[in-house]
Amino acid sequence: MRRLPPLALALSVLLSSLPAWGSDLSKGPPPAPYEPVSKLVGLPDFIPGLGTLYADPKTLPEGPYLAYDHHDNQVSTVYMIPLSDLEAHKDFKNLPAPGGKVDHMDLIFNPGHSGLEKPHYHIILWQVPVSGEKAVAK
Repeated sequence: MRRLPPLALALSVLLSSLPAWGSDLSKGPPPAPYEPVSKLVGLPDFIPGLGTLYADPKTLPEGPYLAYDHHDNQVSTVYMIPLSDLEAHKDFKNLPAPGGKVDHMDLIFNPGHSGLEKPHYHIILWQVPVSGEKAVAK
């Protein structure tokens, strides 16, 4: 069994207590102000492991990004937090989960990509159980 590092454990506890946010976003595409991330920053339309992402341009690059599977069902809410913000001990309190109740969370390092070239962490708030992640695997 893998132990969570202190930051991941703290985020897990914080996020498990957050309420759902806003209107029903369970079916995509979401309404304005959300736009396809593929048009905003040049990422692919569908990203294996994340899905099809939508974001409010005003919230970039951190997010939230709403992630949908191939059938336009929302599977998660994603944040992309620069490593420099974590190293600077910046607080991230009350991160909303606009897709609804959070089932579990992943914290994944990314060295950078189009739209957020600097190293960062993807905080993925899954609204589906672990078995539901298969819907965005490919």
